[in-house]
Formats: sequence, C-alpha cells, structure tokens
Amino acid sequence: INAEYGLAAEKVRAHAVELSATHLGAHSVPKGSTADEATIEVVEKQLPALAAASANKSVECENIDVFLEKGVFDVEQTRRILSAGAELGLRINFHGDEINPMRSGELARDLKATAVSHLERIDSDGIAALAAAGSVAVLLPTTAYILRLEPPPARELIDAKVPVALGSDFNPNAHCLSMPTTMNMACVLFRMTMNEALVAATINAAASIGRGATHGSLEVGKRADIVLLDAPSWEHIIYQVGDPPIQAVYKGGKAVWSRS
Repeated sequence: INAEYGLAAEKVRAHAVELSATHLGAHSVPKGSTADEATIEVVEKQLPALAAASANKSVECENIDVFLEKGVFDVEQTRRILSAGAELGLRINFHGDEINPMRSGELARDLKATAVSHLERIDSDGIAALAAAGSVAVLLPTTAYILRLEPPPARELIDAKVPVALGSDFNPNAHCLSMPTTMNMACVLFRMTMNEALVAATINAAASIGRGATHGSLEVGKRADIVLLDAPSWEHIIYQVGDPPIQAVYKGGKAVWSRS
C-alpha cells in the first residue's frame, strides 16, 4: 500500500489484510515546486515526521519509494531520498525504468534495494546489476497494458536469475485489484509460463516486501495463507480470466472468505 496514492489504511484494516506500507512522498513534483525542492521536502521534513510517528507507534511504515523518471526525480535526487529512508530502517522499493531508461538496476545494486517496480525500459546492464544485487523485479502488467507501454523484458530477467514478482499496481490509472487477472496478463503479454506467474505472484511477491521467509508458500513454520480453488487443476486460476474459481480464502489458517 503506497501512502501517496491515498489508499487509507483504516479502510483496509476492516478486512483480514496484512499491510506493508510504503512512503512515496516523491511520486510527483508538487505544482509550484522544483524536483530539488521536493527532494529537500521529503528528506528534511517528511521523513523526520515519519520517523517521529513511527517512534510513537502511530504509523507503521516498512518501505521507501521514489518515482525515478525523466522530468520527475533524477538519479541523484532518487539516491538521496532512498538513502535517507534506508537510514531510518526502511526497505528500498522504488519505481524505475518505466517510460525512459534511467539505470535503475545500477542504482538498485548500489543501494542494495529490496525491489524495483516497472522496468519496461531496463537494459542488459541493468538486468545484470539487478541479478548481482539480488533485488526483486516487480512487473506490473496492468499498467503496461493500460498505458500501452512496451512490455518489460520478463524472459531476459528470468534467464538472468533475477527474481521476478507480479503486482496488480492498483492505483488511479490501473483500477485492478485482481491478481488472477494480473497473472493471466503476465502470461499473455509478457510470455511468462503459468508456473513462473504463480511463483511471481506468491513467494517472489512476498520477497519483494521482505516477507519471503514467512509468507508466499505453503511450508512448515510459514503463515497459512491459502486460496482454495474449485477447479480440476491450479492453472484454472489463470485460465478462467475474469471469473477465477476461488472457493475460499484462509488467512493465518482461519477462513476469511467463502463463495458459499
């Protein structure tokens, strides 16, 4: 959940949902400001305020994000904000190489980023840097589809042993909360296999927010978060686009939703 998008946490807490909150104070440059001024605002005002709120337990935030893009925040502005967030103990998880190549992989390697999202324009050097860093590449099929962007190089990322995750990217320009739809689009548009899409939507997605050791797969000692299907095989959650055969959902071993 990204704070900049206005997704109110109190509206989500009514459901059996675990949150991993991200501070995205640098998603756009405010009107009447410059990118340098916006960077100072985040580093010198927003992040100290977040640290104070975290100290008194009024806010729980785990990640720091910046929209690294031409005409928004450049590499050095992004580096400054992400580094300041990391000093507060926040995981680095940022937007990169969406519309223009911005050397996001190299920045992720330098800052030891947990994950980078989008990556439609990442090049071979960036892919190698991500692989060296062990950063997760979070691919977002809905946004690439809606904005008519060139697909990210999913096959090249996977072949280079970069862990690939999938996200719905639910936000004002991509109004989609459905992970089954996201998985279907990844298979069709990014040419990922069904097995790759399953891994990307589960254990790699958990790893992208630092929870791979506790979430994302059915193993002894992990959270029993389970989606039960009424289908001949698990692949139908991808195949039955628009109406996935989900029968029940369990969170922490407890039923939280049922079709009946």
